[in-house]
Amino acid sequence: MAVWPGTLLGPYEILAPLGSGGMGEVYVSRDTRLDRRVAIKVLPEHLSAGPDAERRFEQEARVVARLNHPNICTLYDIGCDNGVHYLVMELLEGETLRSALRNGSFPVSKRLMSGSRL
Repeated sequence: MAVWPGTLLGPYEILAPLGSGGMGEVYVSRDTRLDRRVAIKVLPEHLSAGPDAERRFEQEARVVARLNHPNICTLYDIGCDNGVHYLVMELLEGETLRSALRNGSFPVSKRLMSGSRL
Protein backbone atom coordinates (compact mmCIF):
# COMPACT_ATOMS: atom_id res chain seq x y z
CA MET A 1 0.00 0.00 0.00
CA ALA A 2 1.43 3.38 -0.97
CA VAL A 3 1.30 6.20 1.57
CA TRP A 4 0.18 9.59 0.22
CA PRO A 5 -1.30 12.73 1.76
CA GLY A 6 -4.87 11.85 2.72
CA THR A 7 -4.04 8.20 3.48
CA LEU A 8 -5.35 6.94 6.83
CA LEU A 9 -3.20 4.60 8.91
CA GLY A 10 -5.50 3.61 11.73
CA PRO A 11 -6.68 6.92 13.20
CA TYR A 12 -3.78 8.89 11.69
CA GLU A 13 -4.16 11.00 8.54
CA ILE A 14 -1.02 11.50 6.46
CA LEU A 15 -0.59 15.23 5.66
CA ALA A 16 2.82 15.58 3.95
CA PRO A 17 6.19 13.86 3.55
CA LEU A 18 8.86 14.99 6.00
CA GLY A 19 11.91 12.87 5.13
CA SER A 20 13.22 9.39 4.42
CA GLY A 21 16.16 7.17 5.22
CA GLY A 22 17.31 3.58 5.07
CA MET A 23 14.74 2.18 7.52
CA GLY A 24 11.78 4.47 7.04
CA GLU A 25 9.81 7.27 5.51
CA VAL A 26 8.52 9.99 7.84
CA TYR A 27 5.34 12.00 7.35
CA VAL A 28 3.68 14.91 9.10
CA SER A 29 0.33 13.49 10.15
CA ARG A 30 -2.75 14.25 12.22
CA ASP A 31 -4.03 12.14 15.07
CA THR A 32 -7.77 12.28 14.30
CA ARG A 33 -8.73 11.17 17.82
CA LEU A 34 -6.80 13.84 19.70
CA ASP A 35 -6.63 16.42 16.88
CA ARG A 36 -2.88 16.93 17.15
CA ARG A 37 -0.02 16.85 14.67
CA VAL A 38 2.36 13.89 14.94
CA ALA A 39 5.19 12.36 12.95
CA ILE A 40 4.63 8.90 11.48
CA LYS A 41 7.51 6.70 10.39
CA VAL A 42 6.52 3.89 8.06
CA LEU A 43 8.49 0.87 6.98
CA PRO A 44 9.04 1.34 3.22
CA GLU A 45 7.24 -1.06 0.86
CA HIS A 46 10.49 -2.60 -0.38
CA LEU A 47 11.30 -3.66 3.21
CA SER A 48 7.80 -4.64 4.32
CA ALA A 49 7.97 -8.10 2.78
CA GLY A 50 10.86 -9.24 4.94
CA PRO A 51 10.23 -10.56 8.44
CA ASP A 52 13.72 -9.43 9.48
CA ALA A 53 12.90 -5.80 8.64
CA GLU A 54 9.61 -6.02 10.55
CA ARG A 55 11.45 -7.47 13.56
CA ARG A 56 14.05 -4.66 13.46
CA PHE A 57 11.30 -2.04 13.10
CA GLU A 58 9.49 -3.40 16.17
CA GLN A 59 12.80 -3.62 18.04
CA GLU A 60 13.43 0.05 17.23
CA ALA A 61 10.01 0.89 18.69
CA ARG A 62 10.80 -0.96 21.93
CA VAL A 63 14.13 0.84 22.29
CA VAL A 64 12.68 4.29 21.56
CA ALA A 65 9.79 3.65 23.99
CA ARG A 66 12.33 3.20 26.81
CA LEU A 67 14.00 6.56 26.17
CA ASN A 68 12.95 9.70 27.95
CA HIS A 69 14.94 12.82 27.11
CA PRO A 70 13.97 16.34 26.00
CA ASN A 71 16.01 15.97 22.78
CA ILE A 72 14.48 12.65 21.72
CA CYS A 73 11.02 12.33 20.19
CA THR A 74 8.47 10.57 22.37
CA LEU A 75 6.96 7.42 20.85
CA TYR A 76 3.15 7.55 21.09
CA ASP A 77 1.97 4.46 19.23
CA ILE A 78 2.90 1.58 16.92
CA GLY A 79 0.66 -0.18 14.43
CA CYS A 80 0.10 -1.95 11.16
CA ASP A 81 -2.69 -1.07 8.72
CA ASN A 82 -3.16 -2.83 5.38
CA GLY A 83 0.38 -4.18 5.62
CA VAL A 84 1.94 -0.79 6.41
CA HIS A 85 3.95 -0.91 9.65
CA TYR A 86 4.25 2.46 11.38
CA LEU A 87 5.52 4.29 14.45
CA VAL A 88 3.73 7.40 15.72
CA MET A 89 6.00 9.96 17.36
CA GLU A 90 6.02 13.45 18.74
CA LEU A 91 6.41 16.00 15.93
CA LEU A 92 9.25 18.38 16.68
CA GLU A 93 9.36 21.64 14.78
CA GLY A 94 12.66 23.28 13.95
CA GLU A 95 15.84 22.94 11.98
CA THR A 96 16.94 19.46 10.91
CA LEU A 97 20.23 18.06 12.16
CA ARG A 98 21.46 17.86 8.55
CA SER A 99 20.74 21.55 8.02
CA ALA A 100 22.39 22.56 11.29
CA LEU A 101 25.53 20.58 10.48
CA ARG A 102 25.83 22.29 7.07
CA ASN A 103 26.54 25.47 8.99
CA GLY A 104 29.48 23.88 10.83
CA SER A 105 29.84 21.92 14.02
CA PHE A 106 27.80 22.58 17.15
CA PRO A 107 29.44 24.26 20.09
CA VAL A 108 29.79 21.87 23.03
CA SER A 109 27.41 24.00 25.09
CA LYS A 110 24.61 23.49 22.54
CA ARG A 111 25.23 19.74 22.31
CA LEU A 112 25.03 19.32 26.07
CA MET A 113 22.12 21.63 26.87
CA SER A 114 19.22 19.67 28.26
CA GLY A 115 15.92 20.58 26.70
CA SER A 116 17.42 22.46 23.77
CA ARG A 117 15.91 22.12 20.31
CA LEU A 118 17.78 22.78 17.10
